[in-house]
Amino acid sequence: MNATTETKDGEPTRRDFIHLLASSAVAVGAAGAVWPLVAQMNPDASVLALSTKEVDISAIAVGQAIKVIWQGKPVFIRHRTPEEVVEAEKTPLSALKDDEARNANIGDKAAADDSNRRLKPEWMIVVGVCTHLGCVPLGTDRGESRGDFNGWFCPCHGSHYDLAGRIRKGPAPENLKVPPYAFVTDTVIKIG
Repeated sequence: MNATTETKDGEPTRRDFIHLLASSAVAVGAAGAVWPLVAQMNPDASVLALSTKEVDISAIAVGQAIKVIWQGKPVFIRHRTPEEVVEAEKTPLSALKDDEARNANIGDKAAADDSNRRLKPEWMIVVGVCTHLGCVPLGTDRGESRGDFNGWFCPCHGSHYDLAGRIRKGPAPENLKVPPYAFVTDTVIKIG
């Protein structure tokens, strides 16, 4: 027999088969031991449940708004009037402090021209956290608007947002963020 553990006709020996089988068993055993360690790093069911939220919007009349909590943050959902939609659409980008939409549904660098709501432009959905210092702006809950632009007003430092969630006046550097959302039905949206 030669040093390569092959038989004279070039076929592997029984020893080669045992080595291959033992190596495979070790690999499967190692994967089985590592799997629980990797799986324990996945989020648990309570975290996954908070990652999305379904909201029934059928009871929100035109001109009214609600505030819901998603991932520990307030989300403002407003049923805008046709006049509010036209006003938001006709606002030129040059009148905005921040010309980026900050919309998770259309990409980071999209323009803040309100065209990102073409599917159902009457629905305004934004994360209700002021982009200045993380306060919760006032307005549009209970149906009223606040601030100089009929949207939201952060009284802590005087930031004014319009009804498209865009910063128009004050120290806030960015528009309100639009969370990822989709219409599950005509009356239910899924945030997240």
